Amino acid sequence: MVLTIELDREHDGRFIASVPELPGVHVYGATADAAIASAQALAFQVLGDEIAHGERDAKTLRDVSFVDRAA
Repeated sequence: MVLTIELDREHDGRFIASVPELPGVHVYGATADAAIASAQALAFQVLGDEIAHGERDAKTLRDVSFVDRAA
């Protein structure tokens, strides 16, 4: 599974990262690296919750990777 991290910079200088394949995964960071790391962490939490609640088969997540894309 390949997940996209879209990165944008707010007017106040903060970075916002989101994973469009997972609704609700939107995080802020002081740096681009911090925002990306937080987005990856939240994405894994969401995927784990989906597995725990029977909404996703864990076998589909044997190979998870992220690609960065500037918004």
